[in-house]
Amino acid sequence: MIPSKQDILNAYNCVKPFVHRTPVLSSSAINELAGTSILFKCENFQKMGAFKMRGAVNAIQNLSEIQKEKGVVTHSSGNFGQAVALASNELGIKAYVVMPENAPSVKKEAVLGYGAEVIFCESTLKAREATSKKIVQEKGATFLHPSNNLDVILGNATATLELLEEYPTLDVVLTPVGGGGLIAGTALSAYYFGKNCKTIGGEPSNVNDAFRSLKSGVIETNETSNTIADGLRTNLGDINFPIIQKLLKEIICVEELEIVEAMKLIWERMKIMVEPSSAVPLAAVLQQKEKLKGQKIGIILSGGNVDVKNLPF
Repeated sequence: MIPSKQDILNAYNCVKPFVHRTPVLSSSAINELAGTSILFKCENFQKMGAFKMRGAVNAIQNLSEIQKEKGVVTHSSGNFGQAVALASNELGIKAYVVMPENAPSVKKEAVLGYGAEVIFCESTLKAREATSKKIVQEKGATFLHPSNNLDVILGNATATLELLEEYPTLDVVLTPVGGGGLIAGTALSAYYFGKNCKTIGGEPSNVNDAFRSLKSGVIETNETSNTIADGLRTNLGDINFPIIQKLLKEIICVEELEIVEAMKLIWERMKIMVEPSSAVPLAAVLQQKEKLKGQKIGIILSGGNVDVKNLPF
């Protein structure tokens, strides 16, 4: 059973006082290259620099008072950790963030800066989950999954709701696909608030578990996490996958070089900072421009938390 239109509207009312209504920008140079009209919903300008603030606020707001007293814990390579840290700080709640040792230093510093307690672990999903579980047992904190949590998904859906309020005639909305929380939320808003608006995912070929999951009908995993798009190394979950299966049109897989080129294009032509994960949907449009030609396209620029000392171009 997928969430209702009212569930998204409730989430929007819940997050609205705590998030920015981010701008929608376009670039005539990029439109010319793509052979179509693209509108970029700039969640890189969101508080803490990514769409994840929306899901974190909604999930925390929906906890009981007893849960709020004991705090929250999450595991994240960066953006959701930052979102939980900042949202918790603004709502007066204790936050614990489990981070892999190899998370970008810019993201580690930001989580600490927002006042969360950071616990480092090995950079495997198994280590993240085990460390989070230990904190739940020891501190009584509530675990917030970065992408496989209905309140997080509904919070994430509000970015596309805002985009479609401003541009109701979009044909397609594209987002990157990592853990599935953004694409599931986007697909819900496109379904309820768009006019025959399709949702398409962009995913690195090196970690194309969602692409394979959509084909096989079961949640697939990756053997490696070898992609520059560090926000997209996670797997789908049992809460977001049914939404994705029901509402997603397709997933386009892109190569590492295509991601870097798309990222460079956004930096150079639009003069805005985006992280590699954010560039994946544009890479997908440029790769499939014959197929998408002439369609009105929305892209969610998911985040801008990038280590400027370590750019890929």
